[in-house]
Amino acid sequence: MKNNIIIRSVVKPEDVEYVREIVTSTNFFHSYEIDVAVELIEETLNKGNESGYSFLFAEVDGKPVAYSCFGLIPCTKSSYDLYWIVVHHDFRGHGIGKKLLELTEQAAREIGGSGIYAETSSQPLYEPTRRFYISNNYIEEARLKDFYNLRDDKLVYSKRL
Repeated sequence: MKNNIIIRSVVKPEDVEYVREIVTSTNFFHSYEIDVAVELIEETLNKGNESGYSFLFAEVDGKPVAYSCFGLIPCTKSSYDLYWIVVHHDFRGHGIGKKLLELTEQAAREIGGSGIYAETSSQPLYEPTRRFYISNNYIEEARLKDFYNLRDDKLVYSKRL
């Protein structure tokens, strides 16, 4: 499958529904979180580079099956947030997420990024997400207790670029 993957960075109007489908397929996110993912696409379509968001899409047979969203953290010179990296449930386990993460890091580095930061939940559901970051050389930098809810900490991972 890796040979059939095409990466693109241009956001298209149809990505609104593709992002909704990709994020929903994971069964990880609440409806309000899915709405936020979609809003970032819409914001980028409306404002372009002014939005502050950059995207990479992994396509198989012309259809997006995974994407990342990243951007310069306001008030920093070279630190980037990894806002989203999501692989459609049907395409997990094929190395698409790892490749997409590598390309996202490369893109941030090429525009002056020195570090990238990712946040996730401490809930058991997110154990695969935490393992994914650790296996890609991210370090847990912070734990904010009860951030999302009681007994649901926010974990911040980072990687030097």
